[in-house]
Amino acid sequence: MTEPVDLYVSFRSPFSALAMPDYRALARDLDIAIRLRPVLPLAVRKADFFRPENRPWVEHVRMDALRRAEMLGRVLIMPDPDPIVIDHATMQVAAEQPHIHRLTRLGIEAERRGRGLDFAVEVLGLIFSGTPDWNRGEHLERAAQRAGLDLTAMEAALIGGDHDADIAANQQALVASGHWGVPTGVVRGEPFFGQDRVDTLRWRLGTLGIGPRPGP
Repeated sequence: MTEPVDLYVSFRSPFSALAMPDYRALARDLDIAIRLRPVLPLAVRKADFFRPENRPWVEHVRMDALRRAEMLGRVLIMPDPDPIVIDHATMQVAAEQPHIHRLTRLGIEAERRGRGLDFAVEVLGLIFSGTPDWNRGEHLERAAQRAGLDLTAMEAALIGGDHDADIAANQQALVASGHWGVPTGVVRGEPFFGQDRVDTLRWRLGTLGIGPRPGP
């Protein structure tokens, strides 16, 4: 029986971007069904999370993500524009957040269409690829196409939709799993937080008797 795995990601998280190839490989290799559960980044979920005194922590996360990417031989370039609107000098997060709300809602819609993981792979890969103005032109449209999706149809589905209710439910479920950060994979209530815990999740799935994905 196919094992469900919940995957919590943020479209602003560099570690979520680094994790996507590993989760795609996991889904390719094992008899699992990954359900993408996008959440808003902590900077938006908790408006006072990033304060000036937390700058050393923020800088460490940035350094560690870039170092991890270098070790893995993967491209990771901090995006321009930032998926959240923030004054980097004061670390003040703006009330209006056009990019991250759009991306997170689109992630919900992609999962509803059965292509959530593919969408996250392509869009996070785009955002952290160093592509200037990743939010303009045809960049997102082409990323959606690579994931097997039609961005125009997805955008239309967002109008008047209940996607924010799913986002809120995902955020509650993430905390209920025992963690708050991303990326976090959850199997049978057990959370595996971090890009460097996908191998641990693979091991756990093996201990649960989850075998290779059946062939065609």
